[in-house]
Amino acid sequence: MRLKLVGFALIAASAMNAQEPKGSGTVALRAARVIDGTGAAPITNGVVVAVGRQGSVTIPAGARTVDLGNATLMPGFIDMHTHITGRPMADPNRDDAIARDYQGTSAIFGVSNALKTLMSGFTTIRNLGAADFDDLALRQSINTGVVPGPRMQAAAHSLGITGGHCDENGFRPGLFDGTPASGIADGPDQVRAAVRYQAKYGADVIKTCATAGVLSEGTGPVGVPQYTYEELKAMVDEATKLERKVAAHAHGTEGIKIAVRAGVSSIEHGSFLDEEGAQLMKQRGAYLVPTLSAGEAVELMVKGGRLTGNRAVKATAAAEAMRNGIRIAVRNGVPIALGSDAGVGAHGTNGHEFTLLVEWGGLTPMQSIVAGTSSAAKLLGWDARIGTLAAGKLADIVAVPGDPLADIKLMEKPNFVMKNGVVYKQQGNLLP
Repeated sequence: MRLKLVGFALIAASAMNAQEPKGSGTVALRAARVIDGTGAAPITNGVVVAVGRQGSVTIPAGARTVDLGNATLMPGFIDMHTHITGRPMADPNRDDAIARDYQGTSAIFGVSNALKTLMSGFTTIRNLGAADFDDLALRQSINTGVVPGPRMQAAAHSLGITGGHCDENGFRPGLFDGTPASGIADGPDQVRAAVRYQAKYGADVIKTCATAGVLSEGTGPVGVPQYTYEELKAMVDEATKLERKVAAHAHGTEGIKIAVRAGVSSIEHGSFLDEEGAQLMKQRGAYLVPTLSAGEAVELMVKGGRLTGNRAVKATAAAEAMRNGIRIAVRNGVPIALGSDAGVGAHGTNGHEFTLLVEWGGLTPMQSIVAGTSSAAKLLGWDARIGTLAAGKLADIVAVPGDPLADIKLMEKPNFVMKNGVVYKQQGNLLP
C-alpha cells in the first residue's frame, strides 16, 4: 500500500510476514504535527514517501484521506518487555492459575491482551517468557490474521536455574520440576540445550533470569545473582550462533555486571544499577529496559495489601531502587528501550511507561518517545522496517491528540492506530 502523511507521506514496505494483514491503496493522513521517532524536532504542517513540507508531495486522485486535526503522528510504539499471555497481578486468580487453568488458557488470555495492547498504540512487542509455547501460538495467529494484535518477537520459556526466579517455586516437591525443555537449566551444557530447544520451536529471543526477582517465592533477596558467568556466557554464545539475542532479567548490582560481561543484549529492570555497571553497559552496548511500570505496580500493590511478606519487602526495595538506577543509566549514556512488563500491571496500559520514563527517569518527552520507537527497534534488530517514519518502512502509525512534547501523558491516550497499513482504531474507537 501507499501511505501519505500530510504534513507527511510514507510508502509502506511489504509485510514482514506474507500473510500478515496489510492495507491497500493510498491513504493520506492529515495532522498538526509529526514526530518521526529519530529524535529530530517535530515536523509541523509538512508531509511523509518522501519527507517534505505540505504541498511538496502530490496526493493522487482517489486517495483516502483521514484528517486527525490537532494530533501528533508518530511511528507505532514498541514495548520491549511484555508477558502478553499472563494474567495481571490485580487478577485475584493469578496466583492459582498455574494449578487451576487448563493448558492453553493463557493463550486465550493472550488474544484479549493482544488487542488491548494494539489499541494502546503498541504495534510491536517483545514477549519475554510464556509457558507451553503459548506466546508462539499467539504470534502465529496474529501473523496469519486469525486475531488482531501487535507483531511479536517471542522468547517461549524463560531460562533459569533450579529454584530461581524463572522456576516455579512455593509448591510441594515434584509438582513443578522443570527441565531444559521448559527452561530450567543448570550448568553450561544444560543451558546450551535449553537455548537450542527454545530456538527449535521458534523463539526469536532468549530470555533469562540472571538474578532473583520480586514476585517469585523462595528466591532470596531481589538482587541475588543466580546464573554464573560461565553459564551465561554459554547461553549468549549458543544464542549468538543461532542468531538470537539474550535479554537478562537482572535487578541486583553484581548480577547486572555478570550478565553484561557475558554479552547479553539487554538488562531488564536493572533496579540496583550502579555507576560501574552503567559504564560497563555503555561500553558493551547493552540496553537498559527499565520496566518502571512494573515497579510502580508492585509498589501500589504493597500499599493496597495485595503483596505481603517477602514479596512485599522485595517489591518495595526494587521500586525505590529503580528511581535511582534509571537516572544513573541516563547520566552514563546507557541506551534505553521502553518496556512496561505488562502482565505485572494491566495490559493495555503500556503507554504509561512513557510517562514514568519522564517522571521517574528524568528523560525529556522526546527521549521517552525515542525509547519506545527507534531505540526499541534497534534493539529488536528490526530498525530497517519499523521504529521511524521513513520511506520504505512498514506503515505502523499512531496518533495522539495534542502535543506529547508538552504533555507526555498524551502517549497513554492514542486515538488512531494503524499497523501495516490497516487502521484498527480511529477517533478513539476500535474499527470492525
